[in-house]
Amino acid sequence: MLATELAANIIPPVATTDPIQLAIDRMVEFRVRHLPVVNNNIFIGLLAEQDITEPDHTLPVSELPHLHVNNFIFQEQHVYEVIRMFYEQELTIVPILDAAKNYTGVVTLNAMNAYFAQITAVSQPGGVIVLDISNKDNSMAQMAQIVESDNAQILSSYVRTFPDSTRMEVTLKLNKPDIASINAAFLRYGYDVKASFDQHDGDDDSLNRYESFMNYLNM
Repeated sequence: MLATELAANIIPPVATTDPIQLAIDRMVEFRVRHLPVVNNNIFIGLLAEQDITEPDHTLPVSELPHLHVNNFIFQEQHVYEVIRMFYEQELTIVPILDAAKNYTGVVTLNAMNAYFAQITAVSQPGGVIVLDISNKDNSMAQMAQIVESDNAQILSSYVRTFPDSTRMEVTLKLNKPDIASINAAFLRYGYDVKASFDQHDGDDDSLNRYESFMNYLNM
């Protein structure tokens, strides 16, 4: 997925000629701590709440001494670059630009949360298995073969690595609610099953808990 597929114009930018108070009001209205500054569709920079140090809020945004001019992603970059920008710069929005550095919109945390829910198959019923393996044993083909031999499929997977360690944690989301037999199969093949979570259609409230958590973060 490209960054442009998550971009939207739901948060109006401000211009350098707009009063600082307008920028503050928009941050409050849209519950963000950053706002794009755009003049005639040209991206000028990203204004951070912490950089509004001018006490006179009637002055234009151009009077503020600092804008984050390099905090943006081009629309043809992969969405993983947007995630990296959110993480490394601790942003609440990420501006998206075209090749000529024209402003095309922003990716919000809500859009990013929805993307994560989609790629991790959080809304799909099924169990979760967490494996502790060495990096030389990281064979997704073998893991998939073990899962598929039990008439199941891997809906999503991700890897967590640890500094100064050859061990890694692989999390598999499966499309089968009862995964006891798959756990047993992984153990037979010598895998260390660190944790597993059965999820059943009748009592699975993982999606509700996920949505409640995201609503809490966006308060």
